[in-house]
Amino acid sequence: MLRGAHAISLDSKGRLAIPTRFRDRFRDESEGLLVCTIDIFDPCLLLYPLNEWELIEKKLRALSSTQPQERRLQRVLLGHATECELDAQGRALVPSPLRQHAGLTKKIMLVGQLNRFEIWDESRWQQQISDDLQALPREDWELSERLRDFAL
Repeated sequence: MLRGAHAISLDSKGRLAIPTRFRDRFRDESEGLLVCTIDIFDPCLLLYPLNEWELIEKKLRALSSTQPQERRLQRVLLGHATECELDAQGRALVPSPLRQHAGLTKKIMLVGQLNRFEIWDESRWQQQISDDLQALPREDWELSERLRDFAL
């Protein structure tokens, strides 16, 4: 389970240090291999342990290459998907095109989302979370069957 928001810095080569508590898990379950791709909904990146990414690939493989919308999704997600290997210090290189796509600067946020991390530029993350917190109480929860009975 990947959870929590972690403020970290990209180094001068574009590497991010995975928080210590996740490193051993990634090495054990995915041989230290991660896959990074773009998020199609928000200006951030998605970082999956390889074993979780392989489940996404199975879903993408099941889509039709003759249906334009399904083909576009395959092209965008798979076309940007890049393997990132953890080095001995627990760092992973985020490729320059992906960093540019998400507008990443030195200060970033690594945000756990169950089976993956989102990688945000810190200032964009702060704005996004502010927007989300303002929108939640105003949204019509009755429109979503899954949220209708959600309680904390």
